[in-house]
Amino acid sequence: MLYYSKGSKDYAFSNGELKEALTEIFNKLGVRRKVLALPPDFTRFHSFAGIITEMTWDHYGNALTDVLPALGTHAPMSESEIDRMFGNMPHSLFRVHDWRNDVVTAGTIPSEYVQQVSEGKLNYTWPAQVNKLLIHGGYDLILSIGQVVPHEVIGMANYNKNVFVGTGGAEGINKSHFIGAVYGMERIMGRAETPVRSVLNYASTHFTGHLPIVYIQTVVSKDSNGKLQIRGLYAGDDFDCFRQAAALSLEVNFEMVEHPVKKAVVWLDPEEFKSTWLGNKSIYRTRMALADGAELIVLAPGLKEFGEDREIDRLIRKYGYAGTPKTLAAVEQNRELQNNLGAAAHLIHGSSEGRFTVTYCPGKLSREEIESVHFQYANLNEMMQRYNPEKLADGYNIMPDGEEVFYISNPALGLWAHKDRFN
Repeated sequence: MLYYSKGSKDYAFSNGELKEALTEIFNKLGVRRKVLALPPDFTRFHSFAGIITEMTWDHYGNALTDVLPALGTHAPMSESEIDRMFGNMPHSLFRVHDWRNDVVTAGTIPSEYVQQVSEGKLNYTWPAQVNKLLIHGGYDLILSIGQVVPHEVIGMANYNKNVFVGTGGAEGINKSHFIGAVYGMERIMGRAETPVRSVLNYASTHFTGHLPIVYIQTVVSKDSNGKLQIRGLYAGDDFDCFRQAAALSLEVNFEMVEHPVKKAVVWLDPEEFKSTWLGNKSIYRTRMALADGAELIVLAPGLKEFGEDREIDRLIRKYGYAGTPKTLAAVEQNRELQNNLGAAAHLIHGSSEGRFTVTYCPGKLSREEIESVHFQYANLNEMMQRYNPEKLADGYNIMPDGEEVFYISNPALGLWAHKDRFN
């Protein structure tokens, strides 16, 4: 059922309009006695999910008993991150999702279905794993809150990804990510219906349909002054609300560049991007816009690690972003990668496949570390002097010496492509 649907590329919700819309949604849902909120973590700070969760708490009061940030494999939120994202909400409401230990399997998708949707590339079973709170918490409302935006693993982020990946377990996350990587990231990004989404939709229909899950989804983009605005708000308990949000997201978060980009510069906000696990959005979201032989320069002052999870960090350091053939061969030969298919998928996603170069300019990783995983290295201060984020505008820029640079201030907010690589 669709409870709320409003948005367009030129619309902008004020805080007052957002509160009115949420009140309308909550009134349609009726009185609830025990509510669980599933917002994203701090890595999705710009989703407006924080203020929506705070407004949810304002409405439900003591009936909102638990807030479980959909961490997936990300690091737990710090107290300062909770304060910044969720305002005055008490820390006692927040739970930490442990993707290795705190999950139950709601059901298992047969290998024949995975083989069908992956076009024969994979044939393993897939466990529909979720945090045990969803199954055993006794909630009469589970609010999954987040932003619909182009995504490298599933095509468009959010909807039931927030449940099965955000609160999912190791095997489910690993295998879902690997489906997307093997099927082909460039065949997936920006699309609402993909093999990975099909798997999650199967799980929603067959295994969690009895749960009282309602999705509240935003579509966000910048205005002409660079200020983030909610362009659309959609709420419902089925695929329709996601489909509508995805259509608007493709309209406002996708940019078709005029010509293939020869040099791109991407800024990674140090508060949001501390690992290549997240920072490689600079690669995922720009790859279809980059010309053969292009250079991608990533300004990453907060970069201190490769994986937020210690084991994934170790695997990235060991195998590096070496391209699809080498990574698939390594999976065949090494049990540790077979047991961490999400890490293997990430290694595929983060490689340019030799088509363009990736130059990382890290704040806290050494040249040796960057080059050991097959990226190029450049000094952050030197590159910041030449490509000053405060002086560059999103899109094409002409430098004083005539060099053309395509600048992106936040790769998490969009997807860029040239028509030759997106159809």
